[in-house]
Amino acid sequence: MKPRLNLLTAAPAVLQPWIDLAQKSLASGLESKLMALVTMRISQINGCAFCLHFHLDEARKHGESEDRLHLLSAWRESAIYSERERAALGWAEALTLIAQTHAPDDVYETLRRHFSAEEQVKLTSIICQTNAWNRFNIGFRSVHPVEEKKQAA
Repeated sequence: MKPRLNLLTAAPAVLQPWIDLAQKSLASGLESKLMALVTMRISQINGCAFCLHFHLDEARKHGESEDRLHLLSAWRESAIYSERERAALGWAEALTLIAQTHAPDDVYETLRRHFSAEEQVKLTSIICQTNAWNRFNIGFRSVHPVEEKKQAA
């Protein structure tokens, strides 16, 4: 895959607020492992290799297990995710696929049982930002580091 442009150098003044918002959201107080699972699941759905590579590294840094990372795309069929994680993953999927799901009431009710109002906003912010970053990176064909190393060889 050939990158279309480097979005960070093409318009740094435009992207800096996005970067700042992402850093604030990641420091919002939600569990690091939870955020890593959510951002990975969104990137799986959207097919963003660049973001998957980034979030996989983050998940491992926060101590996420390989089993949980490998089973993430089948989280509904696995008992290794907590009810809180399931609520977050369900909400992330519903919002990522918003044109199809329209954020169903049952998914929201599950979210509401496990997250305070403030946490719901924090989580939704992370979901929205991850979807936006996926669109930036897919649209401009950002190449994840493994491909860069392979191309350099």
